[in-house]
Amino acid sequence: MSRLACYGLVATIAAMSTGIAAAQSPNGVGTLAPPGAIKAEGTWSVGARAGDFVFVAGMQGVDPATNKQVADPEARVRQAFLNIRTIAQSEGASLQDCVRLTVYVSDLKQVAPLVDKVQAELWGKPPYPPRTMVEVRRLFDDDLIEIDSVFYAPQNKVNRAR
Repeated sequence: MSRLACYGLVATIAAMSTGIAAAQSPNGVGTLAPPGAIKAEGTWSVGARAGDFVFVAGMQGVDPATNKQVADPEARVRQAFLNIRTIAQSEGASLQDCVRLTVYVSDLKQVAPLVDKVQAELWGKPPYPPRTMVEVRRLFDDDLIEIDSVFYAPQNKVNRAR
């Protein structure tokens, strides 16, 4: 095996062990599939790292252990945030490192108070990230919430932690 091929194999194994799938774009954007996260089925990834930013796909209240929606509405909202946190933490970010939240809900009047309650509980205290909450006609699997998020996670900090 050539030295170049050996370095490539080592880099691929290292990337996979940190939750980054082997697939990367020509500019180094890597997709994420960390342990404990929901499994992406189809033509999407649960997240991607681009430089110092981690982009998390829209997360719903799906229990990663069963791959089914959590039944209770408040628990489902909490699970959506926990799914986001799992992916962010895999890249060295905390919820306080979130720089953008977009929350899609099927019923603003019913779900917005749950989002506020759960977010305050999980963040613990301000600062809270910029957030947009939008009522939409329908979400995938007729869910009541989907949360899209972006995190700041400097690569040099992540590399030191690993």
